[in-house]
Amino acid sequence: MQSIEDLDHWAARPRRWHWGSGILALCLGLLVVCVVVLYNLCKIEVRTAHQAVLIRKEGLELERDMELAPPRKDGKNYYKGVQTEGPNHGVLTEGRYFYNPYYWSWEITPQFVVPNDKIGVRIALSGEELPPGHILADEGQKGILREVLKPGLSPYNPYAEKIELHDPITVPAGFRGVVTLLAGKEPVDPNVFLVNSGERGVQPDTLEPGTYYFNPYERRVSLVDCRSKRFNLGQDTQMDFLSSDGFPISVDGAVEFRVLPDKVAEVFVKYNEDPNGDQIDEEIIAKIITPESRSLCRIGGSKLSGGQFIDGTEREKFQRDLVKSLTLNCKTQGIEILAVAITSIQPPEEIAEPVRLRQVAKQQLEQFNQEKLQQDSEAQLKVQVILADQKKKLIEAEQSVVEKTTKAEQEQQVAVTLSEQKLQVSQTRLEAAKDKATAITAKARADAEVIKFNNKAEVAGLAARVDAFDGDGSALARNILIGKLSPSFRTILSNTEGPLMELFGQFTRESTPSPLRKPEIATAAEPALSVVPVELPGAPTSATESNP
Repeated sequence: MQSIEDLDHWAARPRRWHWGSGILALCLGLLVVCVVVLYNLCKIEVRTAHQAVLIRKEGLELERDMELAPPRKDGKNYYKGVQTEGPNHGVLTEGRYFYNPYYWSWEITPQFVVPNDKIGVRIALSGEELPPGHILADEGQKGILREVLKPGLSPYNPYAEKIELHDPITVPAGFRGVVTLLAGKEPVDPNVFLVNSGERGVQPDTLEPGTYYFNPYERRVSLVDCRSKRFNLGQDTQMDFLSSDGFPISVDGAVEFRVLPDKVAEVFVKYNEDPNGDQIDEEIIAKIITPESRSLCRIGGSKLSGGQFIDGTEREKFQRDLVKSLTLNCKTQGIEILAVAITSIQPPEEIAEPVRLRQVAKQQLEQFNQEKLQQDSEAQLKVQVILADQKKKLIEAEQSVVEKTTKAEQEQQVAVTLSEQKLQVSQTRLEAAKDKATAITAKARADAEVIKFNNKAEVAGLAARVDAFDGDGSALARNILIGKLSPSFRTILSNTEGPLMELFGQFTRESTPSPLRKPEIATAAEPALSVVPVELPGAPTSATESNP
């Protein structure tokens, strides 16, 4: 490995020029320059909204009947001149292209601009001649092309075609467009007003309001107003006729009409005249409505006398018949009658005044009759009002009776319901009292039975005790008494005489001796105050004497 000093020495030593390296660098530079120049020479830079028309400088010579170069022969060799091959007839649109400048040249021009309110009609300047009877040309033919250009940018070859600007077809609201096909196949039957769709002539289908981009050399559109219009019958000429009795009658009025939209094309073909353009209102008035009105007035007027035209009833019938017949007759011809108003019917003056006076008298009589009828109606109305008032009061009285009756029935029903409830409560209480009395009775009987059983038991006990004293009840009584008293005291201190001693004395009387004991009886010789020992049940067996 070389050291750092060796590398620094090699970098610092003087370098020598090598002729081979310089020539190589010069060649490379020249090559780059040539490539750049060749690139710029072959480059076609088409900017936005521009186009490039190709022109061939080398190739086959054009024939005498050729104006522009046709497409390549057998797809190999080009013709000299302006090229027309490709979708845009030899025109390059926006982009970058490369063509050999030795064989090709080009012209960069702006594209054609169709304004927003216009359409472009293309006219081919070269190509085959049109066959006899043809108006529009197809691709490859010379003449007006069928397809139109809509608003926007359109590339075109100015040597091969030109573009004309035309207005689009705008059908306003309330109008219909009648289409006349100027180019197309021959009609099957030329002696008809409307041909079949696609045949040359007036088409049966019309255009509704809107904007349409039609080729004016292919279709002609006539605008027909379908809105309602109005005119007077006596505007241009007086509408007069003779009555059945020979008097001249003149009529004036207004008619409102419109063209039926589904029969616009037929009406336009039948009644339109070239001097009026697309307007057919005057033709409709002059050729349909006025003749029909005059004819109907003459036919209907010839059935009435001069005096009947003054009478309101006959005049109204004449107007109704005129409107009905005029509406039906005009509808069959494509015209719709919207309204007919007869403003005046003028009878002859020599009969007008007497008839008018007679009509005035009739109207006055009719007015008197109407007033009488009105008075009768008012009287009947008052009677009806009184009857209605009476009926109203009767209804109110009946309603009051019904309300009171209903209220009484409701109160009675409530009282009956309360009584029934009280009766049910009393019955429930009675049943409860009966049940309670039955329970009390049963309890009393049970208590009585218990007492009875207790008494029987006590009697049985007493009987057994009496039997224990050999049937001596007195002995038993004494025994019971002593048994009751003995727990209260141990000795009795008393005089021989007295109530207490008499009480005890009865126990000393002659009686049947008890088998249990023999009581001691004091004698009269005993002192007045002595201690009487009494043997009591439960008492001690000996008594303590006390000193007198």
